[in-house]
Amino acid sequence: MPLTPYLQGAAFDSQTIATMTEAFEEVLRRLGLRDRNDPVTEIIARRIIACAQQGERDPARLCELALSSLNR
Repeated sequence: MPLTPYLQGAAFDSQTIATMTEAFEEVLRRLGLRDRNDPVTEIIARRIIACAQQGERDPARLCELALSSLNR
């Protein structure tokens, strides 16, 4: 599932969007989330976007940051 529905006006280049989408899909895969309407899906998307807005561009790191935010 693309991350773009969650961007809501945030400006990123195409490579960054691809990186965020890669991280997003990996987190969903690790959590076994298939229901894209699950509220956790949006939480994950927003966390990845926030980290990317702060400059993170490594998909593995974005994935780990999103997962760790769920454990808090």
